[in-house]
Amino acid sequence: QVRLVESGGDSVQTGGSLTLSCAASGSIDKLNSMAWFRQAPGKEREGVAAVFPGATLYDDSVRGRFTISRDSAKNTLSLQMNSLKPEDTAMYYCAADFTTRAPWNTSAAYFKWGQGTQVTVLL
Repeated sequence: QVRLVESGGDSVQTGGSLTLSCAASGSIDKLNSMAWFRQAPGKEREGVAAVFPGATLYDDSVRGRFTISRDSAKNTLSLQMNSLKPEDTAMYYCAADFTTRAPWNTSAAYFKWGQGTQVTVLL
């Protein structure tokens, strides 16, 4: 069993940067994919970025501003977020263990989830 714990959420000014981290309690070596999702109030949870063997995927809204990285030696997943915008405000979740039965950017695509960390981007 893999347990996921996010950290790094904060309030930041527009244009600022944050780095989110996800610590996995078990080994992530055998996980086929890990991802970051976010959910704003009143909206569905949406995929932000995902890492697969040999590939990374990004939502169009964050491509060029966010960078996802996975460190199997440290059992961590990170999300470097630059040029933050107010519309990036959301609870951010770490996800792992991908199922091919759903598109990567939908919540049905992953079996394991963290509790989330709040990111607020101020005007």
